[in-house]
Amino acid sequence: MSVLPISSVSNQIATTQAQSPAVKSSDQGFGSLLTGIVESANNQQIIADQAIENFATGQDDNIQNVVVSMAKADLSFRMVMEIRNQLMESYQEIMRMQV
Repeated sequence: MSVLPISSVSNQIATTQAQSPAVKSSDQGFGSLLTGIVESANNQQIIADQAIENFATGQDDNIQNVVVSMAKADLSFRMVMEIRNQLMESYQEIMRMQV
């Protein structure tokens, strides 16, 4: 399993905060941060789906745009999955702690 460097995650969080209207500086809770990251990944997937559809219907003939959109969506999804995996591992570690 590969671990994302902290700077990579920090950059993605900063990008997500700048792009997502759901995450505001005054409402900066952990839950809203995660919601913003998931919404950003969902938006990337929607953009990739639209690019594929446009290419398939002949509205766009640039395959490079399709590939880049798909790569962005894949990377966003992988980041969300890695965050989920790390949260699950942390939860399991906390549950193993003795009080």
